[in-house]
Amino acid sequence: MGKIEKLIEQAQPHLQEGELVQAAVLGSYETKILGSDSVRSGVMLATDQRIVFYAKKLGGYDLESFAYGNISSFEQSKSLMGHQISFFASGNRVNLKWISDLPAVEKFTQIYRSRIGSKAPQPAAQQAAAPAGANPSGVVFDQLRQLGQLRDAGIVTPEEFEAKKTELLARL
Repeated sequence: MGKIEKLIEQAQPHLQEGELVQAAVLGSYETKILGSDSVRSGVMLATDQRIVFYAKKLGGYDLESFAYGNISSFEQSKSLMGHQISFFASGNRVNLKWISDLPAVEKFTQIYRSRIGSKAPQPAAQQAAAPAGANPSGVVFDQLRQLGQLRDAGIVTPEEFEAKKTELLARL
C-alpha cells in the first residue's frame, strides 16, 4: 500500500458518515505551530462535502477541514519542487506544496473547482424528503443544479444526468 492510500485510510474515521473522498493529493502543508512557520507532510482530500487536510505525526495526527462554501479563491502553480495548490478559506491562506503527482492535482482541481463556494450536498435521505412546506419546484431545481455540477465535474455521466433529470422533472 502506497503512502497516499495509507493516509487516506487513516483519515477515514475522521470523515462524516457517508462522506466520500473524490480526489486526494500528497504534499506538504504550510502552517503555523506555536507561532512559528512549519511544514507538515500529509494528504489533502476533496470529499463530496469539504476539503480535509490529514497528516500523521508521532503519537497522533493533524486534521483541518474547509467547507466548500467558505473557500473564496483558488491558485495553482508549478515550480522546480513540484505543483502547488493554494486557496483562501474564511480569511486564512491554505497552501499545499511539493506535489509531484500531476494527474492527482488535475483531478483534485476539477473536483474543487466544481464545488468552490457551494454548500455541501445533503445526504441522499435528506434530499429525498423535502422539508414540510418547502416549494417542491424549488427543491427539484436545486437538485438539478447540484446534479449539473456533478456532471460538469465528471462525477456523473451525461447519461446518468439525463436519466435523473427526467426523473426529477416528472415530480413537478
